[in-house]
Amino acid sequence: MKSTDCSTRRDFFARTSDGLLGAALTQLLCHDFFGGTSALAAEAETAEQVSSFNLKPKPVHHTAKAKSVIQLFMNGGPSQMDLFDPKPVLNKMDGKPFPGNVEDIGNQSTANIGVMMGGQYKFKRHGESGMWMSDVLPHTAKMADEICLINSMWTDHPNHDNALYKIQSGRLFMGYPTLGTWTTYGLGTENQNLPAYVVLNDPLGMPKNGARNWTSGFLPPIYQGTRFRPTGSPVLNLKPQYKQSNAVTETARSLLNQLDDIHRKQRPHNTELDARIESYSLAARMQLSAGESLDLSKETPDTLSMYGVGERTTDSFGRRCLLARRLVERGVRFVQLFLEEQPWDSHIDLAANHRGVCERTDKPVAGLLRDLKQRGLLDSTLVIWGGEFGRTPTSQKSGDVYTGRDHNMQAFTSWMAGGGVKGGTSYGQTDDFGHSVVENPVSVHDFHATILHLLGLHHQKLYFTRNGLHEKLTGIEPPRVVKEILS
Repeated sequence: MKSTDCSTRRDFFARTSDGLLGAALTQLLCHDFFGGTSALAAEAETAEQVSSFNLKPKPVHHTAKAKSVIQLFMNGGPSQMDLFDPKPVLNKMDGKPFPGNVEDIGNQSTANIGVMMGGQYKFKRHGESGMWMSDVLPHTAKMADEICLINSMWTDHPNHDNALYKIQSGRLFMGYPTLGTWTTYGLGTENQNLPAYVVLNDPLGMPKNGARNWTSGFLPPIYQGTRFRPTGSPVLNLKPQYKQSNAVTETARSLLNQLDDIHRKQRPHNTELDARIESYSLAARMQLSAGESLDLSKETPDTLSMYGVGERTTDSFGRRCLLARRLVERGVRFVQLFLEEQPWDSHIDLAANHRGVCERTDKPVAGLLRDLKQRGLLDSTLVIWGGEFGRTPTSQKSGDVYTGRDHNMQAFTSWMAGGGVKGGTSYGQTDDFGHSVVENPVSVHDFHATILHLLGLHHQKLYFTRNGLHEKLTGIEPPRVVKEILS
């Protein structure tokens, strides 16, 4: 075959019933008439080619509480004092000037800082734990005793782009591996017929920063997130175009694997080649199991209703939450859900903005927690909810109105559930305005180190050597595992 004929290799393996393939297999895979071995067999005998980068399950550093992660990422920066961290003093100061230097608020510009803005919703205690939640989260509030609120998160940058890089990869700039990538690099996956790291983005569009939210950075590409389509079939071309016997299919795949091994051996240390070969192999394996994994018609009406599937407002996010449960149930290591662009970014009309996003997500999130618990999966699945930063206690001018809040990097709230954390716990504290952390601060690196710890990985032992340096998710300065929230 000529090298200029780009389609011949693929066509060759598509025509698995041709006599030519049978002859090739006889020549390459069997002893020939003279009792010798094939060239391919000789290659296999002279050198065993094993890729050092793969998705096979790997040993943990210590006993793991969680086997998998579902990250519900709330792009844009949810407001902590309006959802989880009520501030009576702030409410009393509604409409009054900020009591101090407005430059201390920490944003890039002070020109559009307005007056103090009280909480936009009513708060109530929930569950046996008495956890505070606002009335725009009625369904999540019913799961309060499964949730660990971290009210003392803080980050390093007030801009979306940089704060997103930080919360996803531990760095303020693009090009670094994300949390999901480090997780699959450290642990592999339990199901070799599905991607280890799956991303379920919104039909309305990609999130801010796009695919950089799930990039592998300098780690081999086999560890990057695999994005499933948000509408229609999540994965295209799962079914073969025509039927053929299992024996022929397996023989063709065996030959292809051996040819790939020779190709790898001739090009050592080419991680992109390994990733490409692994992607093709995974695509073939997914034909056997992915269709069933993604088929929501197998779910009962009660389960669909629990997630809000079929309801206009909650259908989209509910379907993705249900898919996330089905994927971790089948051994996928890390599943990440995004909304479009940054819907929580409420610079104007925060009351209507946050209510609208809560209406889309609240019932599906609670349904996910309840479903995981009913199936005995919550203990082994770590569910994470949160954005890249919080909001300011002051209003922000937008046009002629002051109805929204600006970005706040000095304090925000995230929560975890299941996977070895203490449910019904509220950890950390902010000042009377919800502006700055005053007790038990949790940095992004602390947050990441704690997640890795729950997965059985030590943040200092999980590294990748690059240019003589041990690169880590949690950087150079040693972070703190937040042991106070662990069960």
